[in-house]
Amino acid sequence: MAQPTDWSPLWISLETSITATAITLILGVGVAAWRAHRRGPAAAVIDGICLLPLVLPPTIVGFFLLLLFGRNGPLGKLLLQIGASVVFSWPATVIAAAVVAFPLMYLTARAALEQVDSRFLEAARTLGASESRAFRQIALPLAWPGLLAGTILSFARALGEFGATLMLAGNIPGKTATIPIAIYFAVEADDMHSALGWCAADMVISLALLGGLYYWTRARGLARWARS
Repeated sequence: MAQPTDWSPLWISLETSITATAITLILGVGVAAWRAHRRGPAAAVIDGICLLPLVLPPTIVGFFLLLLFGRNGPLGKLLLQIGASVVFSWPATVIAAAVVAFPLMYLTARAALEQVDSRFLEAARTLGASESRAFRQIALPLAWPGLLAGTILSFARALGEFGATLMLAGNIPGKTATIPIAIYFAVEADDMHSALGWCAADMVISLALLGGLYYWTRARGLARWARS
């Protein structure tokens, strides 16, 4: 009798990616807003820190996260004092995915905010708007196409995260086993049928997101050309 298909990797991956993307959106926009119109050594240091997960292998990122959140790590000790632990839990999958996806959100958000004409913000300040209000009502609406692109790219990156997730969260079926982890262990078990199925699921979701983004930007560009 055939065993029923375990769909938990799909739901875990979707829940993890959505949560991680929400975190990267908030943090990425916040850091990008601070960085967008600043220069100097401090800005370069912030850039280096924010982009480091993009250039490091995911296993190294996962190892550093393990050092931070492990029982002997600084954050791990703080969590143990309140009776909490992150390692080998679902929040660990979210942290790993958010850290790896954050550089994409940060880069696109910074580029989008830098393209906002500063004259609009200066006019708003002249009319008495505060910095936060000018940012919310002027900068964000003008930059939202770039922010949307960064959100979709971050989601796709979080969906495909493997190395850092395996290091920090491990492979716990029904709890931390995401699609990439399910693929890896399916190959290890010589279950190529399951591995191929999970690969197809990941590719379909990612291609649907990227294809939707492409057609949306193309339609938007055509609409702008028609208006002009």
